[in-house]
Amino acid sequence: MPDRGGGPTGPRIRVGRPSRRARTLLMTLGVLAVLAMAFVMFAGFWTDWLWYRSVHYSSVFTTTLWTKIGLFLVFGLLMAAAVGVNIWLAHRLRPPLSAMSMEQQSLDRYRMGIQPYKKWLLLGITALVGLIAGASASGQWRTWLMFVNGVSFNQKDPQFKMDVSFYAFDLPWYRFLLGFGFAAAVLSLIAAALVHYLYGGLRVTTPGARATAAATGHLSVLLGVFVTLKAVAYWLDRYGLAVKSSDFKATGNWTGLRYVDANAYLPAKTILFCIAVICALLFFATLWRRTWQLPMIGFGLMVLSAILIGGLYPAIVQKFTVQPNEQAKEAPYIQKNIDATREAYQIADTDVDDYTGKSTTKDTAKQRADADLAASYRLIDPNVVSPTFQQLEQKRKYYGFPATLDVDRYKGQDTVIGLRELNIAGIQKHNWINDHFTYTHGYGAITAKGTATDSNGAPVFTESGLPTTGSLGEYQQRIYYGEKTTQYSIVGGPQKELDYEDNGEKTTSYAGKSGVSLSNPLNRAAYAVTLGEPQLLYSGAIGDGSKILYNRTPKQRVEAVAPWLTIDGDAYPAVVGGKIQWVVDAYTTTNGYPYASRTTLGDTTADSLTDNQRAVVAQQNQVNYIRNSVKATVDAYTGDVKLYQWDNEDPVLKTWMKAFPGTVKAKSEIPTDLMSHLRYPQDMFKVQRELLTRYHVTDPKQFYSGSDAWQVPNDPTTKDNRAVPPYYLSMKMPGQKAAGQQFSLTTTFTPSGRPNLGGFMAVDADAASPDYGKIRLLRVTSEVPGPEQVQNKLNGLPAVANFVRDMKGADSDIEYGNLLTVPLDGGFLYVEPVYAQGNNSHYPLLKKVAVSYADADSPDGDTTAFANTLGEALNEVFGVDGTGTTPPPDTGTTTPPPTGDNATAKEAIADAQKAYDDGQAALKKGDWVAYGKAQTALQDALQRAADAEAKAKKS
Repeated sequence: MPDRGGGPTGPRIRVGRPSRRARTLLMTLGVLAVLAMAFVMFAGFWTDWLWYRSVHYSSVFTTTLWTKIGLFLVFGLLMAAAVGVNIWLAHRLRPPLSAMSMEQQSLDRYRMGIQPYKKWLLLGITALVGLIAGASASGQWRTWLMFVNGVSFNQKDPQFKMDVSFYAFDLPWYRFLLGFGFAAAVLSLIAAALVHYLYGGLRVTTPGARATAAATGHLSVLLGVFVTLKAVAYWLDRYGLAVKSSDFKATGNWTGLRYVDANAYLPAKTILFCIAVICALLFFATLWRRTWQLPMIGFGLMVLSAILIGGLYPAIVQKFTVQPNEQAKEAPYIQKNIDATREAYQIADTDVDDYTGKSTTKDTAKQRADADLAASYRLIDPNVVSPTFQQLEQKRKYYGFPATLDVDRYKGQDTVIGLRELNIAGIQKHNWINDHFTYTHGYGAITAKGTATDSNGAPVFTESGLPTTGSLGEYQQRIYYGEKTTQYSIVGGPQKELDYEDNGEKTTSYAGKSGVSLSNPLNRAAYAVTLGEPQLLYSGAIGDGSKILYNRTPKQRVEAVAPWLTIDGDAYPAVVGGKIQWVVDAYTTTNGYPYASRTTLGDTTADSLTDNQRAVVAQQNQVNYIRNSVKATVDAYTGDVKLYQWDNEDPVLKTWMKAFPGTVKAKSEIPTDLMSHLRYPQDMFKVQRELLTRYHVTDPKQFYSGSDAWQVPNDPTTKDNRAVPPYYLSMKMPGQKAAGQQFSLTTTFTPSGRPNLGGFMAVDADAASPDYGKIRLLRVTSEVPGPEQVQNKLNGLPAVANFVRDMKGADSDIEYGNLLTVPLDGGFLYVEPVYAQGNNSHYPLLKKVAVSYADADSPDGDTTAFANTLGEALNEVFGVDGTGTTPPPDTGTTTPPPTGDNATAKEAIADAQKAYDDGQAALKKGDWVAYGKAQTALQDALQRAADAEAKAKKS
């Protein structure tokens, strides 16, 4: 035993091996640590399995799991075998060390160091690369399932005449295999070269031969494999041109072949493929020639060819052939892009009609009557009135409504609906029992007429109260699953839940079939680890019958049971069959549709109302094909998820249905009462409208020039300069064959860089309609004011200025509602509700309605009114009295000339009108200095008018 310590007479300290007890303790702690880590990993797997089993989608979990495991094992073993065999082979081919050079002698200590551990080192290296490769391959489970289950599109690309399924399902898998092959070849080459160098097969500094014959042959074969893979890459690159993205000034984001691709890159890839094959054969030939001279010459020629043929030649063709006559050269390829994009986004059948923007009749009484029939004008804006629902129908602080309510139809009437969901932040006393056992659910659906308000400007509720009563009849009002329900709850056990408070507390115990049982100690332990909540192990509030509910938002549940779907950002509730059902629209997408331009879902679907709750899932996914192929429902009480096939022709959905059989129900199984509440999804509509800003043009020459390009206007009712949202509205389009109004989703366009109206788009949004999904597009052919211009005109009205001043004086805020646009009699009718919210009321009430009729033949472009009700505003705009007749013209003989303060007020109003007109003229010219002066003059004139009016009242 070694001695440590003082001198000959000092104390001696013996340091020896740890005692047997210490070693046992250390081993025990190590085993416990390993078991703890293993249980943490097991807990995540086990809780996932329990959840999928509870929602009856265990096949999704098992299919996904076994696919990942299979890919992990196969590609992990392949990579480990490739690297391991080449390391073993390089070691076996090592030269004898009897006549070592000085370079090799310097490496001797490394060889001696690894000699005792070389087997373990080999196993360790191969295991490491195998684990990394397997983990990477397991992430390709979607690619593999689409490859093996792919269904034909029965559509061929215009260049190679290959079915679209090759690009959507096969090519991504081939590219993965190619990438895996490159990785295996490079790692094997590096590993073999290091072993050859370590054991003398390669020399770097020693004069003479740089490699032994065995090392030369081995490494040449590996290089030959690499070059062979490069040849395959060149061949696949030919097909990749059909789905390649590039920048093109005519379209911005371009997908597919252009002239230079078809006439330069395509033949270049074919030539490079042939050169690579020859070069690979030269490398393989070194097994007999034992020299690298020819292969290296061939490799150098391949690199030079790639630069000249693959890079320089296409640049020359672009510069000297395409650019001098680009429009003519690119026209055939632009046409292919237009056709493919319109087909991929389901806008090919869009009805595009010219719309003059000029009134077809001068009979204002008829126009007034037609206005009543053109649409059901929704005065209750679901994006504004949530605080009103909150104030009038919240009932308790621990309830809440979403910031944006939803629009649906009940008994043929546009209805605004919101669920009274649990708001955990409103609980007065927070603790674990209250947060997860007592307060577990919301209560009731609140609905209001979309087209009417009461005398105070509040919504007219058709279902209200706690519990609710009204037009919806009897239904299960408890809401355990909703958009605001993000925390887990434990229900059904000894601890009772608060149901609602109505002259005392009512309690309940969850009787639904959803949730995972916590009666099993193993389940409790697994969830305690997964949720980081140790109280789950020992709490007396958990007992027989206790179940845990989680993944409770509709989007979470649908995304979990169908991870191959992209989820719409706006789930909405519908009361059908005595239940509250969340309806979730879901999409199948691909990024491999030849020639179709790509779009980024997160950017395309963003507008002035998008928030984290209503953002489309997978925001930054780039796609160039989309279908609303699935309608899903989530029961607000049981959490039951059902997927219904909506698009029976979509090959992407058919592919996923083959991969996950039995998960999607047939369209015929959709209940009839649910069908009346299904609607066209907003995110799909927003993607299509963004594409139609350019792809409403089908002539390649006009498309190239961009002369008729549009843009989605900014929302004029907000200040964040974000796109105007689409609006659901029951209306009738010009030329529409169906009698009466149709539930529609609408939007407007303005010409690129211009504020006037360029187009109007509407889609039949009623799923029960035979024309469901039919897009109608009106191309405005004359100068008609756009939404921002109408809003500016409204803001400049003296009546609006007086209203705003009065409201501000009463310490109230003004909020503009949805600016609805409706085609009417050749022109466009704009309707906008205006709300006021006082500091004492805490919620907005409808106070005024603004109406503007935009007509290119009108001297001012539009006629705008601002009145207490919609009827009064329409009467004023069309110049009719309350009976619908036109009042006699004012001859001026019965009105005395203005005197005194009346004359001052009229003069001020005239000045205000002139200042407003000057401002609009400056705005069109982009003269911001003149516009600022006009606005100052407008404010001064309005103030003079107000002062004169106040003086007249005093006198």
